Formats: sequence, structure tokens, C-alpha cells
Amino acid sequence: MLSAETLLAFLAVSLLITFAPGPDNLMVLSQSLSRGRMAGFGIAVGCALGCVTHILWATLGVSAVIASSPTLFLALKLAGSAYLAWLGIQALRSPGARLQAGGETRPAEPWLRYLRRGFIANAINPKVALFFLAFMPQFLKPELGHLSLQMVQLGLVFIIQTVAVFGLFAFAAGSLGRLLARQPRLAPWLDRITGGVFIALAARLAFVR
Repeated sequence: MLSAETLLAFLAVSLLITFAPGPDNLMVLSQSLSRGRMAGFGIAVGCALGCVTHILWATLGVSAVIASSPTLFLALKLAGSAYLAWLGIQALRSPGARLQAGGETRPAEPWLRYLRRGFIANAINPKVALFFLAFMPQFLKPELGHLSLQMVQLGLVFIIQTVAVFGLFAFAAGSLGRLLARQPRLAPWLDRITGGVFIALAARLAFVR
């Protein structure tokens, strides 16, 4: 088992990484703003679950294969970019969020669909896979043995803090979106902002080396 000091150090760095602007937290913020807290929280949980695949890949060495194969990296990169672009186009075509009787922004789709979107967007991003391959081993203690178990421990810490931080983002952005959605003229623009964010993320991923 890793020491409390190692886990706390890993948690501190993980929090800094999660709070830093990036594709996942921008997805959470934009969806929460346009579709409400639950939609954003679905994206948040999906992104956290997507990290499970990258932790597994890093543990099994799959991420190392991706790092050494330009063809595989390119295929995953283009797939992730195309998926984000498709989400952006869907958002641009949306008529805008609507309010329920209680004033809460009503997601246009089931919560699990937002979770699936967050999961897919994170899981097929090769940049995230390579990040875990480079980041997590720095906190491993070979002298303790059971490196796979250590990776699992670190992975659980990262996933839990991701859900907590992204959940906070979803709540804050969802509250702001709830206020903005009271203005009917603004509602379609929230989706346009979301669509623009997704398309910008798609373009950014497409040109990652």
C-alpha cells in the first residue's frame, strides 16, 4: 500500500491538473451552462469513468504501444476529434434549453446519454492516455512491489477527485445557466457557445502531435 504522504502528494497534483483548463472541464462547464447541472454532472461522471480505461491501459502497457505507434495515435486522435465535432454540430442545431416548472434547466436528453458522451470523449483521447502513462509512474514505489495495485490506488484517488471537482463545476455553471435560461432569447446562444467549445476542442485535438 502507498503511504498517506504519497497519496496526498498525488492528490494535490491531481487537483491542480483537474482545475487547469482542458477539454474535459470545458465540456462539463459548457454542458452545465446550456443543459443544466444534471447534464454537466453526467459529463463529469463519464469523463471520470473514461479515466478508468486510461489507467487500465497504462497498467497493461497499452498506452506505451500507442506512444510508439504513430498510426494508432493518429487513428485515435482523428476518432476523438470527429466525435467532438459531431457533438458540436448537434449543439449548434439545438433549439436551446427549456425550463421546468421549478425553474431548473431541463436536459434535452436522458442523463445517461450525457454520461456516455463524457466517457467516449475521454476514453478515445490518446493525449489523455499518454498523460497517464507519463504522470502516474512518478508516484509509484517499486520497492513496495505490486505496481499494478499501486496504479489502482492512484487511479481511484484521481477518479474520486475528478468527480468532486467536475461536480463543483457542474453545479456552479448549471446555476448560472439556470439564470440565463430565464431569458428566452439567450437560451439558443447557450447551445451555440457549447457547440463552439466542442468544435474548438475537436480542432485542437486534430492538430495534437
